[in-house]
Amino acid sequence: MKTIYIDCIARKLGVKDWQVENCIRLFEEGSTIPFISRYRKEKTGGLDDAAVAEVKHWNDVFSEMEKRKESILSTIDEQGKLTPDLRSRIENCLVSSELEDIYLPFRPKRRTRATVAKEKGLEPLADKMWNVAVADPVAEARKYLNDQVETVEDALAGARDILAERFSESAVTRDALRQIFRTRRIQSKATKAASDNPESSKYRSYFNFSMPVQKIPSHNLLAMLRAEKEGFLSVGLDADPEKCGNKIYYDFCQEHRYPSGKLAEQVRMAVDDSFKRLLEPSISNEIIKEAKEKADIESIAVFGDNLTQLLLSPPVGPKRTMAIDPGFRNGCKIACLDEHGNLLHHEIIFPHPPQSEKIKSIMAVSGMIEEYGIEVIAIGNGTASRETEDFVKRVGIPENVKVYTVSEDGASIYSASEVARKEFPDEDVTVRGAVSIGRRLMDPLAELVKIDPKSLGVGQYQHDVDQNLLHEKLDNTVAFCVNSVGVNLNTASPYLLSYVSGIGPALASNIVAFRGANGGFTSREQLHKVPKLGPKAFEQCAGFLRIHDSANPLDNSAVHPECYHIVDKMAADLGVSAKQLVGNEELIRKINPARYVEGDFGLPTINDILKELAKPGLDPRQQAQDFSFADDIREIDDLKEGMELPGIVTNVTAFGAFVDIGIHENGLIHVSKMRGEKPKLHQKVMVSVIGVDLERKRISLRLISKR
Repeated sequence: MKTIYIDCIARKLGVKDWQVENCIRLFEEGSTIPFISRYRKEKTGGLDDAAVAEVKHWNDVFSEMEKRKESILSTIDEQGKLTPDLRSRIENCLVSSELEDIYLPFRPKRRTRATVAKEKGLEPLADKMWNVAVADPVAEARKYLNDQVETVEDALAGARDILAERFSESAVTRDALRQIFRTRRIQSKATKAASDNPESSKYRSYFNFSMPVQKIPSHNLLAMLRAEKEGFLSVGLDADPEKCGNKIYYDFCQEHRYPSGKLAEQVRMAVDDSFKRLLEPSISNEIIKEAKEKADIESIAVFGDNLTQLLLSPPVGPKRTMAIDPGFRNGCKIACLDEHGNLLHHEIIFPHPPQSEKIKSIMAVSGMIEEYGIEVIAIGNGTASRETEDFVKRVGIPENVKVYTVSEDGASIYSASEVARKEFPDEDVTVRGAVSIGRRLMDPLAELVKIDPKSLGVGQYQHDVDQNLLHEKLDNTVAFCVNSVGVNLNTASPYLLSYVSGIGPALASNIVAFRGANGGFTSREQLHKVPKLGPKAFEQCAGFLRIHDSANPLDNSAVHPECYHIVDKMAADLGVSAKQLVGNEELIRKINPARYVEGDFGLPTINDILKELAKPGLDPRQQAQDFSFADDIREIDDLKEGMELPGIVTNVTAFGAFVDIGIHENGLIHVSKMRGEKPKLHQKVMVSVIGVDLERKRISLRLISKR
């Protein structure tokens, strides 16, 4: 990559050029973001996942820009207009809008008013007016009358069209207007369609809305643009035509000289036409697009944070689980799972109206708990969730069996997916949904990777943001979560394995097939025998895969096989085996890290090894906690201002957090009511009720504390 791009990326990230350059070189060698950030800290100066991902993003952006530059240079060269100065300006450009401004005068055009005027032979007249080389344009225009140009006004109008296009293609003019437009207000007004459609009511607050474009919150802008797309709003910037026209005219005069008399009048008319017809729509759209790109980044960042918190939700671990997908008329679907998540049994009970088969349902649940050795119960948080939780607690379950509420977001998507059909080809969607609820409790990460992140209900305007940027962020987020936790090589599904650094769907399938044909892996070295898993893939994935019963305890740690010899040397220096060293914090404290620095393995790697030896394979996730809503709160009518209630955060946005307090409607803690402590997704909180709008079914909350 060119030095100008490396310098630019380094400035954007606030890091050194060599860190960026080494990252890019590692990408070119086939390394992944998780591998680089975890095992190549010496090369990157300790850049974390987020920083490495940013380097990759900008590397991709500038690689595409370089291709665009090559295309532009080729086009201009073919026109015979590529000067050394123009080539230099293009090659050194770092902003796409500036690049397109430079290219604009040379870009092949569709037929415009200016091209029509040129075809009529009016460009020489326009040139004289542009260069302030004619005192009386009216008299000059008479020289250009012909069969196609019948009057002096026709000639002047055509010349003005050419001037207007030149103004609109001036990089200096466009940049000056961008600076002005960025200081303006974005405003929206209701359209006629809004008054005729009740669907528009959700956008009521934007029917006459105005705010500085640089200050508008991301959720406000995205909502306005969505409403505009649906035809309920017109959105634009309150540009000042007079101020902008004066700026264009003044810059023209500075570059040429002040025209006078009739020429000044003609130039000013061309300026006004250029602004109204060409520049204002173009620059306005650019600035709104620019603001949307900023809003997209903010919204996608919130989505990524929420997804991280969701995927790293505390698991209950390998426990025999009863999963219940609650319902009224269609009953509660129950699936009993063993500690590995395998389906043992399923049936439907009807404890609620209209059937109300309470005794039969109690006997069924009690029997399943006893027969299948149930240790935990997972209840979906959808319709009839509270009622089902109350029912289960009245069954008289053993004290050691804990009950958890589990988010159902995306469960229906999974149930009907190809993944679910492959896992349970003989079961219907209701059984698959119940199984997914149970597995989410046991290991949220392993189960949720099977579902498109956009279906998990943790985003903000996810369908309105840049989908390529969203996909990139979510893929990076899932990969970060999977690799930071580590994956059990002998039990992981192909969907989980596919997110491990360097593997992907094809190799994941090969690993599962090899595992099925040869039994479980007994060492990481066996990965070399997996078809098509070559040395590079092994380098990238080995450190993130765990083998619990391997003869070498390092195979169940985040220590990379390339560093096993360092651990062996540490152990030998202490007079013990590597097996005796792993997990022995007393021995580990005796090790001087500096003694083991060698080649590419510096102190960052050695210190990581020591941390891992102290607590090998440590899962960074906390353990799941049980939770109960307030017993006497069932409907929004039960709420009173001042009540203090337990709740679970269901979504976090830029403007606040939504909280489930055990009724059908979620409440909102606005950012101003968080005391500076933003809660996390699925976190247990205590809140107080500060407002209840029964008509609009809106609940306002204040954060009291977090668990």
